[in-house]
Amino acid sequence: MKLTEKTLSSETIFEGRVVHLVRDEVELENGKITTREVVKHPGGVCVLAVTDENNVVLVRQFRYAHKIVQLEVPAGKLEIGEDPRECGIRELAEETGYEAGSFEYFGKMLPTPAYVGEVIHIYLARDLRKIGQKLDEDEFLEVVEIPFEKAVNMALGGEITDGKTQVALLKAWILDNNK
Repeated sequence: MKLTEKTLSSETIFEGRVVHLVRDEVELENGKITTREVVKHPGGVCVLAVTDENNVVLVRQFRYAHKIVQLEVPAGKLEIGEDPRECGIRELAEETGYEAGSFEYFGKMLPTPAYVGEVIHIYLARDLRKIGQKLDEDEFLEVVEIPFEKAVNMALGGEITDGKTQVALLKAWILDNNK
């Protein structure tokens, strides 16, 4: 098995401010022709910030698609060509008002690889210093500090349902406790 698909044609169905939707005609490895719909997204960054007191800095905000208030790590959309690290540093400062002395790359995740092209880069921030929040004019969120272990238990127990937040919390917790 090759486990590949050959793109034969591509048609843009929708171009939005954040996402674009394309429909591709593809040839499967068995020679059959089918279509794939793909949501194109420039990618994003999320930051798990941990205070000296071992609290994690999360943000509570309304998420329109699900009509719920969600507890998440600070995150943001990459601008075209933007360095993910610089985006993460900016988003941490804007959303939480913190600057990090240590900013470690934790890898990337594909939130919905079946039909979304988004890649989220994950960072761990430590040695935090308060510099003051600078929210965008269309951004409304509340900063919340929760003990690291409690946040991990909230993710495991289903209270934190955001995927990028779960991955960042659990990955950092496992790596911290296996040193």
